[in-house]
Amino acid sequence: MATTTTPDGLAVREGARGTWSAAVPAAAGGGLLLGLLTNLAQGLLPGAWNQVANSGAVWSAVAFVAAALLAREGGVPRAAAGGLAAEAGLVLGYYGYAEFGRDGMGDLLFPLVWLGMACVAGPLFGVAAHWWRRGPDAGRRIIGLAAFAGLFGMEGVTAAWDLHYASQAWACLAALALVPLLMARTHRERALTLAAALPCALLAYAIVELPLQMISG
Repeated sequence: MATTTTPDGLAVREGARGTWSAAVPAAAGGGLLLGLLTNLAQGLLPGAWNQVANSGAVWSAVAFVAAALLAREGGVPRAAAGGLAAEAGLVLGYYGYAEFGRDGMGDLLFPLVWLGMACVAGPLFGVAAHWWRRGPDAGRRIIGLAAFAGLFGMEGVTAAWDLHYASQAWACLAALALVPLLMARTHRERALTLAAALPCALLAYAIVELPLQMISG
């Protein structure tokens, strides 16, 4: 009787496809749930801390974390897809609950703006997470982690400069410092990541926060 054997390479590819098909919907589902929770948190967090629930830093951090979890296996495209799925899920969960659980989301402008930003930030921070976790050289690890830390610097600048929320500004700046201190691999990478995070924060403020303020105005 003839036997059929499966080449090892084919088995690996089939396993990778199966992992892809499960991981990306899981990231989207997690984002959807967290989007709903951030909408709920806006009604629960006290005072100005409501802003934290739907901040760009917190939402982009979800893409980074989702992609970092996916980066244990797979390459950059998978991390980018996971980040995109998580970010898109956040937007749909947040505005879906606003529409069906509250008084409606109102004008479609901001849902579309945030969805457009998700299509950029999700893959971007997905790749950043992959570079941090599996980057083959220190340069990519530093850039990936600095981009993540810079998100909190961006929020700190916004809280201090535009909103005049001192406690939130200090909390965001503390997060900017803690990300490289806790997540970088060596003392040298910690110092370089922290140094690179500062211009990343200013760049993110210029290309994200300022346009959002103009749209809101």
